[in-house]
Amino acid sequence: MASLDGSFNFRDTGGTPLADGGVTRAGVLYRSDALSGLTPRGMEQLAATDIRVVVDLRTPIELQMAPDRLPVAPAIRLVELALPEGALIGLAQEAMQAGDLTSAAAAVQQALLELPTLGASYVSMLAQGAVAFVRLARLVAAPMHGSPANSAVLVHCTAGKDRTGVAIALLLDAVGADRSAVIVDYASSEANLAGAWADGMFAMIAMLGVPRAPALEELVAGTPAAAIIEALTWVDREHGGAAGYLRSGGLTVEELAALRARLTG
Repeated sequence: MASLDGSFNFRDTGGTPLADGGVTRAGVLYRSDALSGLTPRGMEQLAATDIRVVVDLRTPIELQMAPDRLPVAPAIRLVELALPEGALIGLAQEAMQAGDLTSAAAAVQQALLELPTLGASYVSMLAQGAVAFVRLARLVAAPMHGSPANSAVLVHCTAGKDRTGVAIALLLDAVGADRSAVIVDYASSEANLAGAWADGMFAMIAMLGVPRAPALEELVAGTPAAAIIEALTWVDREHGGAAGYLRSGGLTVEELAALRARLTG
């Protein structure tokens, strides 16, 4: 499945080259922007996949403003796993979509003031979010009780580039994906979001009277390689790599092995 109608940044992480040869398994781990805009056709496409677990990294406020649209059948379990450290621009985007321009303007200004660079925001997310990332790793490693054994997992936030980008980079790096391929996958979100998605966001921001500066463009729709490199460099320095980072958050050796088996076969 190459796309979901009504989404902009959906893709399968399968086929990512591994450092020791081979590629990650297809049809196991997907990533996306929020599913709140799925069309009826998009929901039919989602129902046709093996995705039976959707992990939503947005905050409760974001979820309330723009809940995911999921098919009635087959049953898909929605797991809410908030990463508030990456939520500022997501809150602004959802507020703009809901027509709350005052809150949106405040969120954009706060994001620009508090997050000097995208990479710095990722490091902050990692420093605070090990337990959440470990829970995600466990969901990917083993299907939830009651789900089919071949169930796939879809991870998303608002744009599918920051919280989702860091999460997917961690998981791929932890199972031995080639680092350059991990960076390429992260960076590809910018092209996916360019056009209708980004234009809509910047048009709404313009309504707030917020200047379209380079820092804002990066925060809203950018995925510069330097940002994820900064995040992974921090993980390397502090924990010896993504596997060590997940172990620091409580992932066991056996769970790490299960994650590798699930993603690499």
